[in-house]
Amino acid sequence: MKLAIMQPYFLPYIGYFQLIEHVDEFVVYDNIQYTKSGWINRNRLLRDGRDQLFTLPLKHDSDVLNVVDRELSPAFRRDKLLNQVREAYRQAPHFSTVFPLIEDIVLFKDPNLFAYVFHSLKRVLKHLDIMTPITISSSISLDHGLKGQEKVLAMCRALGAVEYVNPVGGMELYSRDAFRHQGVELRFLPPRLQAYSQLGQVFVPGLSILDVMMFNSVKDIREDLLKIGQML
Repeated sequence: MKLAIMQPYFLPYIGYFQLIEHVDEFVVYDNIQYTKSGWINRNRLLRDGRDQLFTLPLKHDSDVLNVVDRELSPAFRRDKLLNQVREAYRQAPHFSTVFPLIEDIVLFKDPNLFAYVFHSLKRVLKHLDIMTPITISSSISLDHGLKGQEKVLAMCRALGAVEYVNPVGGMELYSRDAFRHQGVELRFLPPRLQAYSQLGQVFVPGLSILDVMMFNSVKDIREDLLKIGQML
């Protein structure tokens, strides 16, 4: 069984979904510390040929809380975010199909950060017909006080994984020998950022999956953009 484990990200880029599509089970961390510098509650869309940041504002709270313990700000203007998306993509070829999906995602009422982001992930996976089982990390029986590589190995043991796949950016975090010692093959997946038309503009790679869906049919996403490159 091939396993991957990632933080929850709001409408992440295509590489996140390539990883999910490639494995047999995908674990999403809920009991992991929120990081302000990451992409848990923000991403980038395309506006007038340039990338533009969009963010889920959070309620002010301790920086050491886990993602599952953080909440969206009561001042979060869902209509403002939807207007930002509408103005950016109203001319996109798949706007009429994708915008109702984005409305369902953005208008989700649960203020819990993890619940909100997890709902968005499930909705996009359904839209893209990605059937990989998704597991929430806190539901796995193990010592959740473990950190880093030891926690990943514990999850591999608990779920019966014989191969662990990580994004290529984490190559310095893990030891192939340590994984092999536990009977797990460690592999790394580079993202494949295939260019596609963005209304005739110079292609801007690595944007939110929102951009991918606005400019590509589900058929084209599945047959081309979800394909992976050479594993490391």
